[in-house]
Amino acid sequence: MFKWEQAFATRASRMKASEIRELLKLLERPDIISFAGGIPDPALFPKEDFAAAYADILAGEGAAAGLQYSVSEGYKPLREWLAGEMAKLDIPCSADNVFIVSGSQQGLDYLGKLFLSPKDTALVTWPTYLGALQAFNAYEPTYDRLNLSGNRTPDAYRATATEAGGRVKFAYLSADFANPTGETVDRAGREKLLELAEELDIPIIEDAAYQSLRYDGEAVPPILALEIAEKGSIDAARTIYCGSFSKTLAPGLRVGYIVAAAPVIRKLVLMKQAADLHSSTINQMVIAHVAERGFEAQVAKIRAAYSARRNAMLAALQKYMPDGVSWTKPEGGMFVWVTLPAGMDGATLLARSIETEKVAFVPGQAFHADGSGANTLRLSFSCADATTIEEGISRLGRLLSNERLAA
Repeated sequence: MFKWEQAFATRASRMKASEIRELLKLLERPDIISFAGGIPDPALFPKEDFAAAYADILAGEGAAAGLQYSVSEGYKPLREWLAGEMAKLDIPCSADNVFIVSGSQQGLDYLGKLFLSPKDTALVTWPTYLGALQAFNAYEPTYDRLNLSGNRTPDAYRATATEAGGRVKFAYLSADFANPTGETVDRAGREKLLELAEELDIPIIEDAAYQSLRYDGEAVPPILALEIAEKGSIDAARTIYCGSFSKTLAPGLRVGYIVAAAPVIRKLVLMKQAADLHSSTINQMVIAHVAERGFEAQVAKIRAAYSARRNAMLAALQKYMPDGVSWTKPEGGMFVWVTLPAGMDGATLLARSIETEKVAFVPGQAFHADGSGANTLRLSFSCADATTIEEGISRLGRLLSNERLAA
C-alpha cells in the first residue's frame, strides 16, 4: 500500500481536524442540548427573501450572468453596496477596495498565504478564533501572544520572532464580540494595537464577523476606521478588514469580503484566479438582492432574538454555576467564555457531560495557540431558546458542582 504520509508536504502535518466541526455532529442527536456550534439559528434565515431573489434572477435577464463565469474581484453591485456600508462605519472606500471571498474563512486562508513564510510569527490573542489558527497553520508560522493590556515592547516581539527563525508578519484579532470569548477590545486597546503595528511595520487583520451583532453598550469604531481617520485614506492604511454575511443573512451561500488598500486587493485577486477563479456568481447576486432590500431589518430581527438568548444564558449562569467558575458578559455576538477552577479540564468535563448530562460545549484548549487554557470552555447561545438554555445550564452547573465535590 502506498504510504501517503511520505508524499505530503510538510505543511500537511499542521492540518488538524476542527474540534468544533466534529462537535457539530452532536446537533443531530435529539437527546443532546448543544451549546457547541457557534452557528446562526436557521429559523431566523430570511428564506422567503432568498427564494424570491433566486426566482427573480433566474427568471430574468440576470440568469445568464448568474450562471456564467465572472470577475475574480466579485460581483460589482455587491461590492458597491458594501462600500456604502463601510462608509456608515466611517470607512470611506470604493468598490475597488472590496474583494469577495467564499466565506471569510477563505479570506483568512488567502491572507495567511499572502503574508506568512515558514517560521514567520503571527501575533494572535490568547485565546483566538480556531478557524484562524487552522487557516494560518498550513503556512507553517509560529505564534506569539498579542496582549493589548500588557507592557511588552515592539523589540520584545521582534526578538521572539527572530529567535523562532522569521519575522513578525501581522497581528490578527477579532475586536468585536470575539469568537470564542465574546469580549470586545475597547478604543484604547485598538489605538494601542495601531501603535504597535506602526512600530513593528506590520499589517493588522481585523476579523469583523460579528460586528453587526451588538445588543447593548457603546459601539467602538473599527480599527480600520480609526486608522483612516489618522492617515486620511484606506490606501494609506495597514489594517485589513474581513467581513461576512454568514452571521447576518446565511452561511450556506459562503459569501464573505475583505476591505483593504488597493495593493492588497490586487494580490488577493491573483490568488483567487489561481484557486477558484471567483466566488459563486449567482450567490453573490442573491446576497446583493437580499441585502439591498432588507439587510437592516434582518439584522434587527436577529439582534432581538440573540440578545434575549444571551440574557437567558447569563441569568442561568448566575443562578446555577458553583463558586470558582467565572464567565464573560458579552455585549454582542454568539458566545460566552467560561473559566473553570484551576486543575479542571474542559475536554474531560465534556466527555462526562455528554455521558451524564447530555450537554455539549467546546473545550477551550483548542483556541489557544500554545495548547494552554485547559480549564476553559466556550458556550454558544445562538441556537437555543430560553427554556433550553435554562435546562442546559442547570445540568452543567450540577455537573460542575459534583466534579468539585469529587475533587
